[in-house]
Amino acid sequence: MEKPDLSRFPSTPGVYLYKDASGRILYVGKARRLRQRLASYFRDPAGLTRKTKAMLAQAVSIDILRTGTEKEALLLEAGLIKKHRPRYNILLRDDKEYLLFRINRDHPFPRVEILRRRTGGKGLKNAVLFGPFSSGGAARETWKLLHKFFPLRRCADRAFANRTRPCLYFDMRQCPAPCTRPVSRDDYQATLKKVELLLSGRSRELVAALSAEMQKAAESLRFEDAARLRDQIQAVRRTLERQSVVLAEGADLDVLGVIQVPEGLGLGIVFIRDGLLLDGRSFFWPGLTVEDTPELVTGFLSQFYLNQRALGESIPPRVVVPWLPPEDSPSGEEDADLAALTAALAEYRGNPVLLSRPRNPDEDNLALMAAANAREALRSSTMPAMADLLAERLHAPAPLRHIEAVDISHTGGRQTRAGLVVFQDEEPIPGAFRQYDLEEMLANRKADPGDDYAALAAWAERRAESGPPWPDLLLIDGGKGQLAAVSRAFADRGLAGTFLLASIAKARDAEGRADRRAGNTGDRIFLPGRANPLPIAPGCPELLFLQRIRDAAHNFILGRHRKARAAHALSGELTRLSGVGPVIARRLFERFGSLAAMSEAGPDALAAVPGLGSVRARLIADRLALLMDKKKA
Repeated sequence: MEKPDLSRFPSTPGVYLYKDASGRILYVGKARRLRQRLASYFRDPAGLTRKTKAMLAQAVSIDILRTGTEKEALLLEAGLIKKHRPRYNILLRDDKEYLLFRINRDHPFPRVEILRRRTGGKGLKNAVLFGPFSSGGAARETWKLLHKFFPLRRCADRAFANRTRPCLYFDMRQCPAPCTRPVSRDDYQATLKKVELLLSGRSRELVAALSAEMQKAAESLRFEDAARLRDQIQAVRRTLERQSVVLAEGADLDVLGVIQVPEGLGLGIVFIRDGLLLDGRSFFWPGLTVEDTPELVTGFLSQFYLNQRALGESIPPRVVVPWLPPEDSPSGEEDADLAALTAALAEYRGNPVLLSRPRNPDEDNLALMAAANAREALRSSTMPAMADLLAERLHAPAPLRHIEAVDISHTGGRQTRAGLVVFQDEEPIPGAFRQYDLEEMLANRKADPGDDYAALAAWAERRAESGPPWPDLLLIDGGKGQLAAVSRAFADRGLAGTFLLASIAKARDAEGRADRRAGNTGDRIFLPGRANPLPIAPGCPELLFLQRIRDAAHNFILGRHRKARAAHALSGELTRLSGVGPVIARRLFERFGSLAAMSEAGPDALAAVPGLGSVRARLIADRLALLMDKKKA
């Protein structure tokens, strides 16, 4: 890339985006002073890393986004990296194995939930989270142990609200049944407090409290209570036996270690709570060298903590890192970046967070342990990357990292919709999923109802209008006909060869019909210009992965289509009311969601809907009341 006119860039905080000729974002960076940071890319090339040189070789333009502060730039950078997943950024995959425990304090009788970190805490203001835990089996074993010795409810909030009699866990003495029985909130909260101590790693404090409580119960001749407390102490000690004491002073911290191997850089992280080693995780980035360590550390910390709001309360007061900028750093940019990162971590945690190097031999050993774990994880992972395997199977010239898949859904040729799902580096990107309403386009073209070929051609036109970023692979749910329709539509718009096309069709049974049995691993893959399917063995990892993507597209559009059908049916019922047309019906459903909610809202709430005055609102409220009475009857 040629050096741009740097005078057009401001000396303010912000985010910059390097893009290639097709408009795809190659790299997202943040800066305290945009002009100075961008100038550093066009100085002595000897001071640039190999990754940066490769990025500049492909970049043709730079876009910027101004922010008010460095912290805002950091958060914007983390969000853009998560959304666009640029090729030359340090990318942290969303690992499905990460689990959290959540306790919603808004509920009068909270329960302990296990959830994936990507769903953590949404919409819950007073939810407390514990973790992260990488082992799903160990987390669920702990969850069962908690409920066996610390009776708490297990049912979901909806089941809790509608239950009329205690469940089996009450008879097993593993739930006090607050859903139907008078249970003291103070006693329930006391039990919950013990569980929180255990989940937060303060097991030794909990054992001491339980021992004192057991002693008092025995002295008061409450032997059943003493026996229950004894069992709880034994359960807690059982969890302590599985944890090793690594810091005698009982500190809470996360420790990072980085290891250089010929294939790239590995990073390990271990979680220490109350001096106990609770868990750890390892990550690997191919192609990086030790000179990329500064960006690796800061990129990892921002994505690991800041892109997951649910992890906020699990951030410890101190994070030990293998690298910090030298005190005599000439530019001060690295210091400013770390200051912004520390401020953002503190905001997420709700208390100060310190980034520091190891302070003593014990912490040095923990950093070495984290790095060694990363090395061992790399050794045990001998399978090539899925992007490379797919490229080999589908005869692609480069790894297939960015994959889109499309599926069509309709009801007898009506309400035709297309669903698009996006996968990057083997992981779905739900924020990039899209649905396309094709009914109007097909009606204008006078296409036959239920014509999947016409529907896919119409969708391809819509996708072409959307423009880049283009996928490395576009997967179509269907056979050779569906593939040909999409290929022809893209070619008509000058996009032939821009990305790889393939279709996935169901396996055939002995009579030549599509075999739709669950668990079938013999689906067929077609490429444009090839009469026969690719010779891919049933059940191989590449085919299973493509089936996973196809199923995700199918489930996504099917779910959206069912909602659309339900809304259409309810909308038809609503438009039969006097004074309600399709536009008003849509606005009412967007605001209230159901006829029952509209009926309960009352005339004043209905009148707040744009285009619906107070007179029509009262009329509709009266009609809705009559309609709901008929339904109840």
